[in-house]
Amino acid sequence: MTELSLASGPARPAPLRWLLWVALAAAAVAPWFAGPFVQHLAVLTCLNVLIVNGLALIARCGQLSLGHAAFVAVGAYGSVLAARYLGLGFLSGALAGIALTALVALALGAVILRLKGVYFVLVTFAFGELLRLILLDGASWSGGANGIAGIEPASIAGLAFDSRARFYGLALFIALGSVGLLSALARRPFGHAIDAVAENPALAESTGLGVRRIQLCAFVGGCALAAAGGALQARYVGYVSPESFNASISIGFIIMLVIGGRRSVWGGLIGAMVLTPLPELFRGAVQTQHIFYGAALILILRFLPAGLAGLPGPWQARGGKESQ
Repeated sequence: MTELSLASGPARPAPLRWLLWVALAAAAVAPWFAGPFVQHLAVLTCLNVLIVNGLALIARCGQLSLGHAAFVAVGAYGSVLAARYLGLGFLSGALAGIALTALVALALGAVILRLKGVYFVLVTFAFGELLRLILLDGASWSGGANGIAGIEPASIAGLAFDSRARFYGLALFIALGSVGLLSALARRPFGHAIDAVAENPALAESTGLGVRRIQLCAFVGGCALAAAGGALQARYVGYVSPESFNASISIGFIIMLVIGGRRSVWGGLIGAMVLTPLPELFRGAVQTQHIFYGAALILILRFLPAGLAGLPGPWQARGGKESQ
């Protein structure tokens, strides 16, 4: 069996581990004492963590989706339309969007999960483009190319998350919850089964594992996390449009996952923390941004195949290796 990425590598000295944990905690708290721009980047980072964690769950089962932004779109539009036409609140609307996404993922996954490698990637890319065209053509309900504006801020139990500082608290809580969910899953038998299916589907099936069922559960779960990110994004930005969920957005999620670490439960968190602020540094030079992303991918794949999560840090186990 393969080894858990979060548990690989030698143990770090306790003082260094605590120092790194303190640094991560300080990075999480710092946005509340910073300006609006830093808070905005922090919110976007948390949303990306949630979405990329969904992609990580799918990738952990041996598949790579190039249409992940489409499921973010289904969650965003589903939650907004449920609130607008059914009168649902934020939580109910978000759950409706997540449920709709899960149903779409279930129907799609039942068909395409028989495909492997590049064929699966191409079909998910085609699905993303098809959904974008449907949203563009459905002007009567989706707003077409103009999208939907004036979306009300998130509100839970009378508390409105109508400021960046408040919304950051909500987004941070949910993002860390998704990391905790992946970490707990990796230690459970179902998480071990996912890794076994990714490593050798034929061998996993010969041991009695339901390969199709496991792949479908991982696919639906990953898409549901993406939908949750979409519902939050719609409420934070206050606007959704088809171009907010195009293929380049899906590619960005893949880059975050690869650079963070495809096989680590911390990959989405690390990748989003590193790459979310970078576009602001390259705002005046888009081509330079693309060159940097390409160079970073090449270097990571060549020298750090486990991603940045493969470097020594508090995300590694306290001792030894843990097999699965």
